[in-house]
Amino acid sequence: MDKSMIADMESLPEADKLRMAGMIEQLQIRDSLRMYNSLVEKCFNDCVDTFKHKSLQKQEETCVRRCAEKFLKHSMRVGMRFAELNQGAATQD
Repeated sequence: MDKSMIADMESLPEADKLRMAGMIEQLQIRDSLRMYNSLVEKCFNDCVDTFKHKSLQKQEETCVRRCAEKFLKHSMRVGMRFAELNQGAATQD
């Protein structure tokens, strides 16, 4: 968010600020759920080969664990990079 958007939000009435905060929270929850669903789908498709057993086999469990770790590390790195870019854009104003 740039400085003018923050200033515009500060000038809103308290009820509108609360409504905006609620909307932002909903968007964050939605994005978190999308990320989680993407993680589950990708790791399941990559790691689970058969449905012969009702629980994961040792190799499948190891694969899922590695897949999840990689996915989360990647997501964290992307988030940090966006924050760096956003901070750089804010300082250029």
